[in-house]
Amino acid sequence: MPTVTQIVRAGIAPLSRTRAFRAVAPRALPPFERFLTRITGGKVQVSGLLVPSLMLHTVGARSGEKRESPLMYTPDGHGRALVAGTSFAREKHPAWTHNLIANPDAMITVRGRRLLVHATLIDDRDEREAAWRRIESQWPGYRGYERDSGRRVRIFRLQPLRELGAGEAAGESGVK
Repeated sequence: MPTVTQIVRAGIAPLSRTRAFRAVAPRALPPFERFLTRITGGKVQVSGLLVPSLMLHTVGARSGEKRESPLMYTPDGHGRALVAGTSFAREKHPAWTHNLIANPDAMITVRGRRLLVHATLIDDRDEREAAWRRIESQWPGYRGYERDSGRRVRIFRLQPLRELGAGEAAGESGVK
């Protein structure tokens, strides 16, 4: 029997694939997510009301500046997170994917917990298919973003390395 969350996701997922959503969401959601994350200390994210969400902290591939990206993630069943660079079906890969390729050691904030992670791009066809199945079991039709974008969406596995303590800065722990 489906859970309430699964029923809500199945009802809302088709809306997220509409042209109107894709036009508004990329501009409106990230700033709102960052604002809400800051004022709640990372404990509340709008997207987190429907799907597991995290804040990815990376180092810019070209700039070397610290960057933050609110993302949906899917637990892989082995203590790791899967993140897909769908970018609302835009033609270009999102910047955070370039950042992870250049600097795979990053940090995530999940419900107020800060974790150092190592990102691995999933390139193997069978692994990608398994990742997509797991992601779509959480958010039906999500792979449609890949088809509609006309590009091969980058999927990363985020392997937690360790949790950061309350007073510990990411820079002191190996993440620039």
